[in-house]
Amino acid sequence: MYCGLKLRIYISSTDKFEHSPLYKVIVYAARSYGLTGSPVLKGIMGYGASSEIYSNKLWEISEKIPLVIEIIDESHKIEPFLEHINPFFEKAGKGYVITLDETTVLKHKTGSKK
Repeated sequence: MYCGLKLRIYISSTDKFEHSPLYKVIVYAARSYGLTGSPVLKGIMGYGASSEIYSNKLWEISEKIPLVIEIIDESHKIEPFLEHINPFFEKAGKGYVITLDETTVLKHKTGSKK
């Protein structure tokens, strides 16, 4: 058991950094920083600062839905990672929310690569 930080990043599925989806850029950056893991959670409905509601509609070509990227790790790893990814959001030019909370990790076991 140890105390860590839970980083949550709220963005849209259509946000881009240069020509790549922003969520992919963040996940690959998290991996390169050696962070524990980085799931991307897909929302079924939500709205952001624009107050425009986005939802998963079968008839839309471009699926614009809310995403949450969640990363839990020790503070000495999360803090420099945040500094590294900050320019990604500025360059993307879209709305986002980033939260950081203290959390207690009860158990953590790494898996093996197959």
